[in-house]
Amino acid sequence: MDISIFLAQFWGWYLLIFFFVLSFNPVRIKQIFVDFSDHKFSIITAFLAIIMGLINILLHNIWESDWRFIITALGWFSLFFGLALFIFPNPSRKRLEIINVKLVQVIYVLLFLIGIFLLNMGYQLVPY
Repeated sequence: MDISIFLAQFWGWYLLIFFFVLSFNPVRIKQIFVDFSDHKFSIITAFLAIIMGLINILLHNIWESDWRFIITALGWFSLFFGLALFIFPNPSRKRLEIINVKLVQVIYVLLFLIGIFLLNMGYQLVPY
């Protein structure tokens, strides 16, 4: 299996599952923001984001102007988010506190649409 197809399926399912879990249980959104004030939670989240980003980048660092760029961008974003949270924990948490519920909803809808698009690319349900 091509690594691009595999990562399109992985990120597509991940984003879709994440969207539905937070849509059906919106209390989790507020809980995540509260949990970021705990240093242990921040460190674990940073390590997971760094690991996911590094694995994604090492396996798929393709800078083409097609759908595969989305996978590369997700990997780099995950890596930078994890590094920022680990190296600069207090400023990163303060930036996350600025995000309000309306912006979170917009971000989740965008992630949902990206997830659907990546699943389509991974499974070729609708020809592109």
